[in-house]
Parts: sequence; structure tokens; C-alpha cells
Amino acid sequence: MPMGRRVYPVSSNSQHNQQPDSNRVLTQLLVLLYCKCLWRGLKFVIRKVTGRCELQWICYNNKPGARRTLKIESSLKCSKHELLQSAISVHPDSVEKTIDDIMSLKKINLDTNPQLGISLQACLLQIVGYRNLVVEVEKLRREPYDCENPAHEEMLVKLWKELRPDSPLSGRISKQWCEIGFQGNDPKTDFRGMGLLGLHNLLYFAEHDKATALQVLHDSLQPKHRNVPKEEASKMSEAEWDKKKFDKAIGYSFAIVGINITDLAYSLLVSGALKTHLYNVAPEMPSLVHFQQTFCYLMQEFHRFWIEEDPCDIMEFNRVRTKFHKRILKQLKNPDMALCPHFTASDLHLVNL
Repeated sequence: MPMGRRVYPVSSNSQHNQQPDSNRVLTQLLVLLYCKCLWRGLKFVIRKVTGRCELQWICYNNKPGARRTLKIESSLKCSKHELLQSAISVHPDSVEKTIDDIMSLKKINLDTNPQLGISLQACLLQIVGYRNLVVEVEKLRREPYDCENPAHEEMLVKLWKELRPDSPLSGRISKQWCEIGFQGNDPKTDFRGMGLLGLHNLLYFAEHDKATALQVLHDSLQPKHRNVPKEEASKMSEAEWDKKKFDKAIGYSFAIVGINITDLAYSLLVSGALKTHLYNVAPEMPSLVHFQQTFCYLMQEFHRFWIEEDPCDIMEFNRVRTKFHKRILKQLKNPDMALCPHFTASDLHLVNL
């Protein structure tokens, strides 16, 4: 052994600590396998006794909407049959045939269970529709704003006209863009994070719920009064009073916050948290319009939440946004919940079922 080199023995405590960890993992694995086998055995027994499969129990014991569709989705994902596992990713045009194949596999008589096929089809359309919506939204998010694309430019100018109908735009590159909440003379740089998705959402809000969009924009630019105690006010000079009397504004840039709320809606969609809402409001396939209506709701609710929180300045934006995000997530954990908007954009009635 070379001189100066020490060999440190492995402590007995370390060996003892590793052993319980291994035992814990093994125990958890055995419990998981036991529960899985027990559940499959229970399903087999109930099927033999009642003559109904798991999909039938779910449809007969849960009302239409998220409560039913989420359980159907989970059942298909966890099935040992390849046909059932692949059902959640079929093309919408193949849904009807897939339902027929499932009914045949489960040996369910359509003549005696006519409603079951209709219920399963509605659930599967919601499931594949949600997956397709994620793809569509992701495609828009990844498409950058291109000032050389006439369609992109037309949408941007249209946004200005909707929000500033009485103020002609002096030019494509202009400080006027700051009036609707962009950061600089050229809005294209603000769309980098969310791509065309941010522009699509802002324009939808301005077009389909114009009164609310204009009100939110107006409020975001208004100064707000501070309650200054009389004793403190009496000691101030006129200049100090004017400075203390008002905040700079309610405190945020409309367009930038709209892009940020687009990011929030996108994260809810991709994480699956928005399934509760969309499965409750879309009778069949959730579409981009449903997503945009959800954005309108989130935009208005965030505006109210921001005012309620009464932040000192825009530096508190991330704190308020995080708190708002947690509140929405909490609402969406209720399978009977649909985000209930207070706006007129939706042709469908989004309600708390």
C-alpha cells in the first residue's frame, strides 16, 4: 500500500441505512403488485356476478362529463388489452369503429345496451379531442411571429383596431403599441415565449368579448387612489401629496399579461389539469375555441385577482401569478367543476355543473 494513503472502512451505520431502504422499495413493489392482482381479480368476480365490465360500471354510475370521462380514460390506459390501450390515441374518424371493436371484445350486446355505445363514444371523442387540442395549441406556440407574413401582420393590426378603434396607428413600428401593453415599438419581440398562440388569444379576447377586453385594458392604465392617513397628509408638501396620493397605475401591461396568462392556460392544458374543465363544457371534442374561451375567463379573473391582491407594483407580478395559478388548480381538482366565466364570448354555456 502506498505511503500516506488511508483506507476508510465503511461504517456499519451506512450499511444498516441501505438495508431498510432496499426493504422499503421491495415492500412497496410487492404491495403494488398485490393491489393490481387483487383489483383484476375483483373485476373478474364482479363481471361474473353482475355480467357487467368496468366500462359499464363507470358509464352507469357516473354522470356525463369529467367524472365519467376521466374514469373511462384511466380504465383504458390501465387495461391489459392493446385495443383498449390504443383507443385513447385513435383518429377522431376511427372513434365509432373503435367503440364497435370494444363492444365486441367485451361481448356487450348493443341491442340490450344501446346507451352504452353512445356514452363511450362521447367519452372517447373528448379524450382524443383533448389530445388533438394539445397538438394544435403546441403548434401555434411553436410558430414564431413573422413580420414578413401578411397574415401575421394583419392579425396584429387588427388587434390594435379592436383595442384602439378611435386612434389610428401611425406606423407598424410605433411607440403607440405601448398603449395596449406591449413593451416596445415592435410587438413581435414580445411574442417570442408563446409564439402565435399569444396573438391568437389576445385577438380572440378583443373580438369576442370586446367590452370586457376594453374595460380590462382601461383599468390596467388607470391610477389608483391610496388611503393616506390625515395626520400623514397634513405634514406633506403638495408635491409629496401628489406622489403619495396615486400609484403609477393598477399596475400591469395588458398585452404582456395576456401573453403571460396564455402561458398559464397552456401549462394547465399540457399538464392535463384542464381536462376537468374541458370535459365538463365540451359535449364531444374540445376545440381551440374552448381553449380561447378559457383564456378569456382566466384573463378577466386574473384582473380581478390582481386588484384584490393590491400589489405595490409590477415587481410582485410573479407572486400574484403563482397564487392565482394555485387557486385555479385547486378549483380544477373538483371533477364536477367547470370554470364559470362572467363574459359573453362563449356560444356554449360554461357552468359549474
